[in-house]
Amino acid sequence: MIRVMIAEDQELIRQSLEIILGNKQDMELVGVAENGKEAVELAKKLIPDIILMDIRMPEIDGVKCIKLIKERHPQIKIIVLTTFDDDEYVYNALKNGASGYLLKGISSNELVESIRTVNQGGALINPNIAVKVVEFFSKMANADFKIKVDETALKGLSRNELKIIQLIGRGMSNKEITEKLNFSEGTIRNYISGILSKLNLRDRTQIAIFAVQSGLEMMNIDG
Repeated sequence: MIRVMIAEDQELIRQSLEIILGNKQDMELVGVAENGKEAVELAKKLIPDIILMDIRMPEIDGVKCIKLIKERHPQIKIIVLTTFDDDEYVYNALKNGASGYLLKGISSNELVESIRTVNQGGALINPNIAVKVVEFFSKMANADFKIKVDETALKGLSRNELKIIQLIGRGMSNKEITEKLNFSEGTIRNYISGILSKLNLRDRTQIAIFAVQSGLEMMNIDG
């Protein structure tokens, strides 16, 4: 069962989302927040699997909510669902750890499948803003946006940890990495937690950025 929380200030959209999720046997709506402050508090209380997060909300905006929630509960996956595709919103939402960025024009079926994909470790970006994302990651590969890690810590990583960093950098989900390396998803999650701790990185997104910036995604790691 996928435990979903909604953070949305518009009542009509909240009600529509509740109806969509209520009809799905593999999903449970565990909470609804009407503003950003409530979203952060509910996330802490409920620890949902997925949060559908609006960007423009009273009290605390969606981008700040993502940052606060991911810092405290990195295991919670957040999908931005908004009408805004401004560069700043897209960049900051992804930088702060969002696993998806969707526009509210998508169909109910597309939304449901997006939730399932993200819950399995994937990431989804609305086609209308995909170009923005490509440009964003290209900019992040430049020296003025470097993610730095301790060289000693990097040298202390195992071959499996390096391989997982590489595969994350290539855009693979946890499920895909599981199939590639013949490990369980639990083992992959444990490896990722260890990598975050050793390299002092915030989340999976930063691992991916580091892999691209360091060239690790293109290296030949034996085995």
